[in-house]
Amino acid sequence: MAQHRERDTGREQFWRRMVRLWRRSRPMTVRDFCAEHGLSEPSFYGWRRTLTQRDRGAQLKTACKPSKCRQRVGQQHTARFVPLQIVPAPVGSTAVLEVVLSSGRIVRVPPGFDAATLRQLLAIVEDRPC
Repeated sequence: MAQHRERDTGREQFWRRMVRLWRRSRPMTVRDFCAEHGLSEPSFYGWRRTLTQRDRGAQLKTACKPSKCRQRVGQQHTARFVPLQIVPAPVGSTAVLEVVLSSGRIVRVPPGFDAATLRQLLAIVEDRPC
């Protein structure tokens, strides 16, 4: 049985700061960022996932009140707008779109993609009940 541990707010603050710094340093890879800051790559990925889940849980608590939430199976939630950051591709590279989902998953889309297929993929990946 898993033991419940108290959250270490100092560690959480540290990793939130590191994830923010990494996002600002893009297109730097996680590997390069961790090497530059002396961080463990698996810890970085684990904390990034944990923080994304915590933030998403907090958003769902505030955005998905029982009176607004659709309970019937098959109904989809209304679309939400999310911040978008467009970063120019480095010179000489093949441009690839990168979609970072609220779950923390990353979808890389090559040039010439089929928009209908991408829409179906995103609908499946982001499908989450209230």
